[in-house]
Amino acid sequence: MPIIETHVLEGYSDDEKARLSRALTDAALSVVPAKPDAITVMIHEMPRSHYMRGGTHRDPAPARPDAAATVRAYLAAMEARDLDTAKSMLGDGFVMNFPAAPGMSALEELIAWSKPRYAFVKKAYDKVEAFQQGETSVVYTIGTLFGEWLDGTAFDGIRFIDRFELRDGRIVRQDVWNDMAEVKAQA
Repeated sequence: MPIIETHVLEGYSDDEKARLSRALTDAALSVVPAKPDAITVMIHEMPRSHYMRGGTHRDPAPARPDAAATVRAYLAAMEARDLDTAKSMLGDGFVMNFPAAPGMSALEELIAWSKPRYAFVKKAYDKVEAFQQGETSVVYTIGTLFGEWLDGTAFDGIRFIDRFELRDGRIVRQDVWNDMAEVKAQA
């Protein structure tokens, strides 16, 4: 079964090295038909003093932020209507696409668009999946929506999937699919 060895400069945290090990395991699983526990990942740390590029000692690049954690923090800020915090997680060219809505690039547009639809909405997560496509981090959140319609009637159990793209640790795209219109039509 696969044995993956990689070398990194010292300076990455244990959490960052664990994230790297999981990512390397997942990469191997995408090609090799093995059980996860049959894949061995070994990370060798190199002291900075033993590494030079261009005749100069180098420091390691900072690790990318955990994309799934960034998305969860963004969604929590949105749910709390902490728009300043949510905006701080957005990158240049940010766009969000919701069912039956034009592409929006400002969080205030989303708030205005949703205002005549429901009093509030929250999410219950079944799972969060994250992976890397080149320089873009992709995160899916999957679960159900619950909240209250404008007339005060509660709703819950509405399926949703959100897909996010992040570059350099910032969210640049959000695509949303849900059954809200279908459920509301039946209410």
